[in-house]
Amino acid sequence: QVQLVESGGGLVQAGDSLNLSCIDSGRTFTSYTMGWFRQAPGKEREFVGHISRSGGSTLYADSMKGRFTISRDNFKNTVYLQIHSLKPDDTAVYYCAASTILVPERRPERYRYWGQGTQVTVSS
Repeated sequence: QVQLVESGGGLVQAGDSLNLSCIDSGRTFTSYTMGWFRQAPGKEREFVGHISRSGGSTLYADSMKGRFTISRDNFKNTVYLQIHSLKPDDTAVYYCAASTILVPERRPERYRYWGQGTQVTVSS
């Protein structure tokens, strides 16, 4: 079993940086690849990026490249999402998800486990 909990969101100003965390309380964290998604009000869930089990490989949506960085610490059962130069359009609920599929996967339905999300609100 996997239980994911995101944290680190909040109200920030445009141009700020933010580091989101997602912790798995289970014991099989290293068995899963991890993805980050976000969902703005009234919009569909959007793929942000993906990281391999070891953390040695990452994949980002084209629109996320440059400002978003995903990393993981398997000793802490934690995956991170760093966001730089935040923009108002980044306002959304950010979710982490775990997948048993080892190749990078952009589709939300291919992820088996999900956290409850953490709200990021960026003011101008």
